[in-house]
Amino acid sequence: MAQTENQILPLWSDEPASTDLLSFQAIAETVADAIFDDGLNPIALGISGSWGSGKTTVLNLVEKRLSGWTDDDQKIIVVRADPWRYDPAVGPKESLITEVLGALAEECRTDDPVNDAASNTLKKLAKRVNWSKAIKMAARTGITMQLPSLDDIFDLVSDDKESLEGEKGLAAFRKEFSDFLGSPALAHVEQVVVLVDDLDRCLPETVVETLEAIRLFLSVDGMSFVIAADEERVAEAIQQKLQTPKAATEEESVASLYLHKIVQTTIPLPALSNFDTKAYLFLLLAKSKLGDVAYAQLVISCNELRFGAGSLDDLAMPEGSDLALEAATASRLTPVLYERFKGNPRRIKRFMNDLYVRQAVASRRGISLASDAIAKLMVLERLFESDFMTVLDWLASGNLRPQLMALDKITASDEPAPIAKVVDGKRPKLNVKTELPPQEDSLGGFSATMVRWAKLPPELDAGEVSGYLTLAAAFKGRQLIDESLPQQLRDIAAALTSGSQLERTSVNDAELAALARGDVDTLIQYLGRKMQDDPAVQLGAVNGILTLCSTHEDLVEVATRALLKLPAQEVSLPTVLLFNSGGAAQFVEVLGAWKAGTENKPVIKALDSVLDAGAK
Repeated sequence: MAQTENQILPLWSDEPASTDLLSFQAIAETVADAIFDDGLNPIALGISGSWGSGKTTVLNLVEKRLSGWTDDDQKIIVVRADPWRYDPAVGPKESLITEVLGALAEECRTDDPVNDAASNTLKKLAKRVNWSKAIKMAARTGITMQLPSLDDIFDLVSDDKESLEGEKGLAAFRKEFSDFLGSPALAHVEQVVVLVDDLDRCLPETVVETLEAIRLFLSVDGMSFVIAADEERVAEAIQQKLQTPKAATEEESVASLYLHKIVQTTIPLPALSNFDTKAYLFLLLAKSKLGDVAYAQLVISCNELRFGAGSLDDLAMPEGSDLALEAATASRLTPVLYERFKGNPRRIKRFMNDLYVRQAVASRRGISLASDAIAKLMVLERLFESDFMTVLDWLASGNLRPQLMALDKITASDEPAPIAKVVDGKRPKLNVKTELPPQEDSLGGFSATMVRWAKLPPELDAGEVSGYLTLAAAFKGRQLIDESLPQQLRDIAAALTSGSQLERTSVNDAELAALARGDVDTLIQYLGRKMQDDPAVQLGAVNGILTLCSTHEDLVEVATRALLKLPAQEVSLPTVLLFNSGGAAQFVEVLGAWKAGTENKPVIKALDSVLDAGAK
């Protein structure tokens, strides 16, 4: 994988955006147009989408559009309601009614000569609310200004004749509320629009009670509701609460019929397209680089490209800005995130935040890896955990490089993903071998999801990703241990490849000379595989191999094969200098192969010097 200029990504708030980065303004305008249509008054509209699809962002845009509306001193009152955040001690129906009444109480014009009539009507409406439940909500709203003191509130607790429990009480509430809304004290109020958010997060009882409160208001002209919720989740809550039968195939369920009796029509939020995903990522990345005015213009320009089916390459950047790196990062990340997160904005943003944290920690650990490579590995870790554990097994056993190369060969040939045979309903796990397995075994061992994942850009190089994978394994509490290696040999290998001089010298020549020939053979092969995956250990691994050969000279051929596993382009100068202490004559083949495969001039010069010394 060619290393590209890296970028440490910022963290983004998980709160809904105040700026329309998703081009949802068209949906918000459609909702507003329906509310402005007198022929649809009163109306309840739904905005449906999965968690994180941008429903709250649309509500914010609708609120902004409605709040700015004026016509001959008329105004629209916008009430935000979030049943998920209601006080558990307060009934959802009472809470919603109180929020609406409280907003209107604040709008009553006190200079109106008939304001007392409106106040009296408001008190009648308040009597129908079960204040023994809603007293906490009442204390936080303007409605208490229109009611007797809190000491007298309990005198207003509803009785059967005036409550909302019976049809008579419901009809009376509607009549009194209609009179109140049409009173001279509220003559300047054209319409009341209640924006309901997060209903799909609520318990079934809260969902049904909130919908019943909405139904209570919907018979009154001038009342409109916009309900942002996943329609399927709301219908499920209704079904659980009312114990309605589930729908037969291709039939609408009773719960859905109940919901659609209240919500006349629902606007589904579209998932982000490939272009939308790229534009969204670019706008997120560019936010910290621009001022408010320039950023707002950039957002507008992106939206215009969406409507014109353009490309980000056609985007006019703000004058004096350099956003080339942000655009390149967005382009590299888009295939991975679009493929795996199905155009869900919040999932994309949360993934980007997780990516930032991983990249920041890795950078502080001295691990440099491009953000698109980390993103690809995180996709495997988060979505295909068993495959990710397999990759960690490859790293532990020193098979990461050959396995990644085999995967690349499959993806380059466009062969279909291999399907492992199913035995007793289970797929066999990959058998990680100590040597590079034959191609046929690799094809048969990779899962279909592994091959599909491997086709995502960019290509991964074992030497570049091994450090990050070691960190990821630590995050998961996973020890990278090659179980095929006996404990004694694992301890010796760990000491030989340690970054600590003290640990490396803890293994002496006498201890190595005492090892059985078979154990030394195994250890040399392991060190060869280890350094081909993780160049950071090459110095210790090569030194260990040379040390083992000094005590077991008959294993030079095994050592040669092991040393040749180290990619020539990754050979470092300190590694070459190890051969000045001896061994150059024995490993001319290795030194020559390294020289032929590298373009590093200092390394080539050192190799020439070592080869000359070995020839004498």
